[in-house]
Amino acid sequence: MTVPQQFSIAATGHDATAAIQSAIDAAAARGGGRVSLAAGEHVAGGLRLKSGVEFHLAEGALLRPIPDYEAYRDTTVGVIAEKSNRGMIVAHDADNVRITGPGRIEAGGEHFITGDDAAVGTFIPAEFRPRVVVLERCRNVAFDGFHVAGSPMWTLHLADCEDIAIRNVTIANDRRLPNTDGMVLDACRRVLIEDCEISTADDGICLKTSAGPDGKAIGTCENVMVRRSTVSSLSCALKLGTESYGDFNTIVFEDCKVVRSNRGLGLFSRDGGHMRNIRFSRIAVDCRETPDGFWGSGEALTVTVVDRRPEWRAGAVENLVVEDITGRMEGAINLVSVSEAGIHDIALRRITLAQEPGSLGTGLHYDLRPTFADLAPSADAAGRANAWTRGADGRIVGLVDYPDGMPAVYLKGVRGLSTREVAVKRPARLPEGWNATNIIEELT
Repeated sequence: MTVPQQFSIAATGHDATAAIQSAIDAAAARGGGRVSLAAGEHVAGGLRLKSGVEFHLAEGALLRPIPDYEAYRDTTVGVIAEKSNRGMIVAHDADNVRITGPGRIEAGGEHFITGDDAAVGTFIPAEFRPRVVVLERCRNVAFDGFHVAGSPMWTLHLADCEDIAIRNVTIANDRRLPNTDGMVLDACRRVLIEDCEISTADDGICLKTSAGPDGKAIGTCENVMVRRSTVSSLSCALKLGTESYGDFNTIVFEDCKVVRSNRGLGLFSRDGGHMRNIRFSRIAVDCRETPDGFWGSGEALTVTVVDRRPEWRAGAVENLVVEDITGRMEGAINLVSVSEAGIHDIALRRITLAQEPGSLGTGLHYDLRPTFADLAPSADAAGRANAWTRGADGRIVGLVDYPDGMPAVYLKGVRGLSTREVAVKRPARLPEGWNATNIIEELT
């Protein structure tokens, strides 16, 4: 019988890529084992995990990845995101892969900032930035107990993986650096995320179904449970989409907290995949306005269906349950389809929210981004691809004024809505730009 191997790597404070990778390779060759970084500072470039290997960050261990995109030229990945095809720690087609704590990864995002766009409230990111962890087509994955800070781009990205457990992971990213999503579950099946804490400028926990090089979905996203986690996001805290080439089915978020966030709960259908059997239960939200350069502004719940490419239609959203939601919002609840696909069979139950005025006034319109304008802005357009584009009138394309002011709930393209015990407390004297009608349904 092969005995699992134990490898301990002493901290040197110098580039230890070769030593760490050699230990990973040796553990895998002997049938699996643990490669542990001891207390102290470890510096490394790209690392490739393999089947049967646990990569362990011991108490007091600090992994400091080299802050240079070229340090990851040998750890490329298939799913390109924001021009990035590289990860700091990657695995491909591996079984029984684990990353455990309680140590820390200081990912060096501050080295991938090229400027400051004060007008929209964000830093300007470098053109090429690595993700921190990317696993592709892996099975039986476990992340447990480690900390990540300062990701340059997406933090944890799992693509076309199965049987995943993520527990007690903490992520703290710069709240002004775009595309620093906390966890991206991309076409993954049978996933459990619990007892995690995330703070970031972009999406907190985001489920996607991306396209591969052939333009087809890399897979479906199914049987996902997220529970007992706290998320702070300046995009959307708990989200499905925007990449939605494949279907989403049987997704549950429950017993979570959304704090200091732009948008709380969101479904964003754009690319043809259907979203079915989704449930948000027992979630407390705190949703605040942000400058227009970020997505949305203060919405507790946003569901949008948009054909962002002329050549094909978005997928429908069907059988969504949102129940036992409490807290506050400075925007509105939005369920908007401008696609023939539509939004079908929605249940809103036991929702108790306070709708309060924000200081920026950006909650007075709803957000249909990303649109085709964001995906492929014209050469003379101001803005940043896949984020925001300013039209000739100076306004950001995709931000749309509510008809006659902001209501509590705005509906468009919705068929089959049921509500029970939905209460939105609004100011006795409505601020300028608010609609006196609580629920507005715009007929299409």
